Amino acid sequence: MPELVERVDETDRVLGVVPRAEAVARGWTTRIATTVCRDERGRYLVYRRPDDAPWFPGRYEVSFGGAVQPGEPYAVAAARELTEELGLTVPVRYLFKYLVHGAMGTYWLGVHEALIDVAPTPSPVEIAWHGWMTATELHDAVQRLPFIPDGQDAWRRYRAHVGETRD
Repeated sequence: MPELVERVDETDRVLGVVPRAEAVARGWTTRIATTVCRDERGRYLVYRRPDDAPWFPGRYEVSFGGAVQPGEPYAVAAARELTEELGLTVPVRYLFKYLVHGAMGTYWLGVHEALIDVAPTPSPVEIAWHGWMTATELHDAVQRLPFIPDGQDAWRRYRAHVGETRD
């Protein structure tokens, strides 16, 4: 059974339900939910995608997420993705959404944050490596490691939203 997503317009209004592969192939706008994870010390959870991942193999990222399922609110999708990718059931806080014209096409991105106070158990299908970084360490890592471009745009917007401007 193909993964189904909602095709949406430039105002995030649902136009219909379509297979995700078809939406990507045709360049239709869909919805993605993502979450930036922090710990009680203010560090960020960063990960590297597996080398055999279908999208962005071997690239690093600072948020966890995926496609919003039909009828699913952004925050529910964000929490579901954390369970699938990190094995965690934690509350997520919706922050904002924006329209992305990115490497994977056009999509509305709902950005969330979560406080992680237990050790994650990442899915090896989704995550090859993970670790905690301070904002300064993450800034340095972005300069030398291959990060997902769309994720870096979301990271900059997240930091501006939460008022974090220093490294």
